[in-house]
Amino acid sequence: MRVQDLSIIVTGAGSGFGEGIAQRLAEEGAKVIVNDIDVTNGERVAAAIVAAGGRASFVAGDVTKSADVKALVQAALERHGKLDVMVNNAGWTHRNQPALDVSEDDFDRCYAVNVKSIYLAAVHAVPALRLNGGGSFINIASTAGVRPRPGLTWYNGSKGAVITTSKSLAAELGPDNIRVNCINPVMNPFTTLGPSFAGGELTEERLNKFRSTIPLGRFSTSLDVANAVLYLASSEAAFISGVCLEVDGARCV
Repeated sequence: MRVQDLSIIVTGAGSGFGEGIAQRLAEEGAKVIVNDIDVTNGERVAAAIVAAGGRASFVAGDVTKSADVKALVQAALERHGKLDVMVNNAGWTHRNQPALDVSEDDFDRCYAVNVKSIYLAAVHAVPALRLNGGGSFINIASTAGVRPRPGLTWYNGSKGAVITTSKSLAAELGPDNIRVNCINPVMNPFTTLGPSFAGGELTEERLNKFRSTIPLGRFSTSLDVANAVLYLASSEAAFISGVCLEVDGARCV
């Protein structure tokens, strides 16, 4: 059990990468707080983990709201007595389209969910991690922040901000024994955001066009990302901080 008895929050865990991350961490012994704005799916994921013999509970919350993030951290402290790892997975994207066609509301939402959430997680989780003698932040960024392409300009910028912020936090929080890393997955078209990334219906033509840009010849899966999170959360990565681990089949090469 690589994360036995660690108290871990996973945001956006009601589906997609977050669901896979929460399940994998629980399989390896973690006590998981499943967070999502979607109550139905969040409760479903937590219940499935418990049914499989793992330890998990659900906390609803919007990662763009300070009070919700504060309550999320408090729930981990009340239920587990501590917080060891904060996985900031919740994310959102505007539709794939020309930069000037993206509405101001969509721009604001993109930066709130993808970037402000990291700020709020730091504000509320860092004190808990300090009390615990250290811990780990794992931020899910994207290959879009490393190898941006037209159509997702503002999303690309938000994920670039996650990457730079993660590195800066790693330098600042290192003396507190708090590690900060991020993971850059390549697109998984079969998550709820898939059609937005693709710019419309997931036709075989669209899928083949994008797949052809990945040297290993396939999209990322939830398990690919979850295994990377598991490594960074575990003691095996005790001296790893300030890095971005690309889980992308060599797309960014």
